Amino acid sequence: MDLDAIKGILRKFAEVEARGVSPLYEHLALQAASDDDVAGLLSVARDGEVRATLLMATAHRLVQADPIHPLSRYYPSLGGFDGVDSETWPLFRSFLLERAEKARALISSRYTQTNEVRRAALLYPGVARAAREAGGKVSLLEVGCSAGLLLGLDRFGYRYQCDGGEQLTAGPAKTPVGLHCALDLAPGAVAPKLPKKLAVLDRAGLDRAPVDLSDEDELAWLEACVWADQPDRIRLLRTAAAEQAKHRPRLITGDGVADLPDAAASLDGPLVVVTSHVLAYFSPDRRASFVSELAALAESRPVWWVSEEFYGAGLETVLPGRSDLAGDGLATLGVVRWEDGKPEAHALARTAPHGQRMTWLPL
Repeated sequence: MDLDAIKGILRKFAEVEARGVSPLYEHLALQAASDDDVAGLLSVARDGEVRATLLMATAHRLVQADPIHPLSRYYPSLGGFDGVDSETWPLFRSFLLERAEKARALISSRYTQTNEVRRAALLYPGVARAAREAGGKVSLLEVGCSAGLLLGLDRFGYRYQCDGGEQLTAGPAKTPVGLHCALDLAPGAVAPKLPKKLAVLDRAGLDRAPVDLSDEDELAWLEACVWADQPDRIRLLRTAAAEQAKHRPRLITGDGVADLPDAAASLDGPLVVVTSHVLAYFSPDRRASFVSELAALAESRPVWWVSEEFYGAGLETVLPGRSDLAGDGLATLGVVRWEDGKPEAHALARTAPHGQRMTWLPL
């Protein structure tokens, strides 16, 4: 990818994804988009992995390794409390270019891997619906699982704060991982009924590079992929990782399409396949192949697909023509089931990317 294209990716990230969400990353990405040397570090990324988030995670990881550097003052994840000012970019630029060899080594060998625990609050109502339709225990298979933290969603506690003050609760009452999510209703929608408990028969994750949280360096990289000025997300990640250590899921190294049948075959019972902000990394052809594989699995067993993806990357394949679900920066929670080879798809909610809010839709 040429340098102008890389700079365009950085600029788009700053203006679309980081704006209003992360002042630090908005500032750094916007400056990097005008700097040949810093933007050029991304030129060694693997095919399809030229992403602003990979550059930011690389810098975050290097600051983690040198926490006394003055740049750490701008990283709340490391105890910094200075807001963006005139020194932020010069410090960032010099810090990164002085460590250019280390930065290129990370960029050329790593993927952007997040395991946003708060997305479990978005997925829970979808998995609960699939389990209700299954009429009993289900097995979970998460494609693009990273460290597999979302596979523990049945062990988390949930509080959904509704407009008007009502609060919906779900999950076990006593759990170290408690998630809060704002929930509002679109016109004509009725609040979902959420079970206190999900019965999970078995669970597994499939990822091209699963993260082993018992490896401190792997955990550090996962933390580095969390945006540095959002320390609450890192604290929640650590809490969920500690809880997962008591119930380690089975993580399978493989391709999300080619190895999907074998991964599914390792799980018994009705199958719920989960994806969360994964399919945007697939090409359109691979997305179509993924859905075809799900349909093939459904020929021999009950299969549900619970997706929390941007509409164009997820539900559009099986629920076309829903322009109301696209174009506003929100993702869509959907549930798909196959009957006689045909998908029955339902859009349940619009969701904020990091699990902080959802808008329930009329069915």
